[in-house]
Amino acid sequence: MLTASRLLVKVSARSLAAVAERVTLPQFRLLAVLAAHGDAKLVDIAERLGVNPSTAMRMLDRLIVAGLATRQSNPCNRRETMLRLTPEGRTLVDRVTAVRHREISAIVERLTPEQRTALVGALTAFTEAGGEPAVPGEDTEPYPLGWSDTPVRHTGG
Repeated sequence: MLTASRLLVKVSARSLAAVAERVTLPQFRLLAVLAAHGDAKLVDIAERLGVNPSTAMRMLDRLIVAGLATRQSNPCNRRETMLRLTPEGRTLVDRVTAVRHREISAIVERLTPEQRTALVGALTAFTEAGGEPAVPGEDTEPYPLGWSDTPVRHTGG
């Protein structure tokens, strides 16, 4: 498990390399939470990240200065402030996610169909046991990386 964890950290680090001068890993996590869950209050973001609201606010302030996030009044309750990605922030998250997607897909492609099926089952059980909720709209297909659990049959020709 620790070896697999190191591999995933390495994939994450490589996917962030292109934007490393703009954001840190914790700042990217904040952007990714906003991308996955939409507009949110600071306390909700802090809770999802497992940090204090003051820590989340410092990260957010840096992202606002960088033009990647904004802070706006909640139209339903003017006393609340809502946080959201800017279009530039969305582009950054999409770019990093695409690189990560390609790298993971390349690794998964090296597995047999049986190993892929086992991997999906094991990772689903692992994330559920760890209390990590599925992100709406993410990985809605059983094999979102474009592979399947059936072998490719080659016909002679």
